[in-house]
Amino acid sequence: MNIYDLDLQGLTAQLTELGQPAFRARQIYAHLYKKLANDFAAMTDLSAALREQLAAKFQIGGLELVREQTTDDGLTRKVLWRCPGNAVIETVLMIYPPDRATICVSTQAGCAMGCVFCATGKLGLLRNISSGEIMEQVLHFERYLRTEGAAIAKRHGGPVPDHITNLVFMGMGEPFANYDRWWAAVERLNDKQGFNLGARNMTVSTVGLVKGIRQLADEALQVNLAVSLHAPNDQLRSELMPVNDRFDISDLMAAIRYYTEKTHRRVSFEYVLLDDKNDTPELAAQLASLVKGMLCHVNLIPWNPIPGTPLTRSHRERVTAFQRIVQAAGISCTVRVERGVEIAAACGQLAAIPSPTSPINLY
Repeated sequence: MNIYDLDLQGLTAQLTELGQPAFRARQIYAHLYKKLANDFAAMTDLSAALREQLAAKFQIGGLELVREQTTDDGLTRKVLWRCPGNAVIETVLMIYPPDRATICVSTQAGCAMGCVFCATGKLGLLRNISSGEIMEQVLHFERYLRTEGAAIAKRHGGPVPDHITNLVFMGMGEPFANYDRWWAAVERLNDKQGFNLGARNMTVSTVGLVKGIRQLADEALQVNLAVSLHAPNDQLRSELMPVNDRFDISDLMAAIRYYTEKTHRRVSFEYVLLDDKNDTPELAAQLASLVKGMLCHVNLIPWNPIPGTPLTRSHRERVTAFQRIVQAAGISCTVRVERGVEIAAACGQLAAIPSPTSPINLY
């Protein structure tokens, strides 16, 4: 059993079966999520007999680290994992000196949504990721920052975080298509007795699964919402994103308005810019009209190339012109800073396929 799949209540129940008091579960939980222990032998405040029982009953994680790659002078780091059953996923760490370290986490191996501009969608859905496998991705990079943060700061001649400050569920997969396991991980990440990452430091991205948006609105934790929009009308959006045939823009906007009215939290609209496809001035005006008056922000994303796709990225001048039209309507609109393109770690590039031509730096 992967011990990362258990919340504190589940771990307590397992310890009770072993004849142990509840406080032992709390000790182990702190070892896992505060001290980041990845070996029961390191839990020296437990008896040797109990440590042996734990090692016989549980494993601490189940992902196999296949490869690590770095770029951006070591500030962007991507890990390729092999899951039990042989499916593969990727996780990305992006360090922004002096005070931000963001981890981009996968929630599924592959993805069933089929967005034409996304490498992950070309894989199809391989399998869902368990809550423990989500946790393991996060804990790996938390250990890395705690142990290597000082060395990274020394290389860059200035401070960098020694812990994860922000988490985005924008890796492989659609989080709302794996909602229960994803949310179990969110609760464990937020748990003050465990990892203790603030809900407002987490952001989930969805292609627009209406049920998931409404369900998130009713949750107690204030996790940020980002919605992949990418087109302001149904015809174009259905061409780019097949999910629009199930939940069209009117359904999507109704769900988002429910979310903002219920939570009073701003939603971020993600908009990948494709040359002469969805980046024209007319479409910028349509987008501005669509979201005007909503509690929102528009995040423009220059498309990151993926093999075997006839699409091309918008030129900088078109990106700037598109942004100005949206901003002129009084809407907050920024262009995402690009990171990790060289190692296929940028938005839309995660495909968990080893590339022999990619620069690899293992350390």
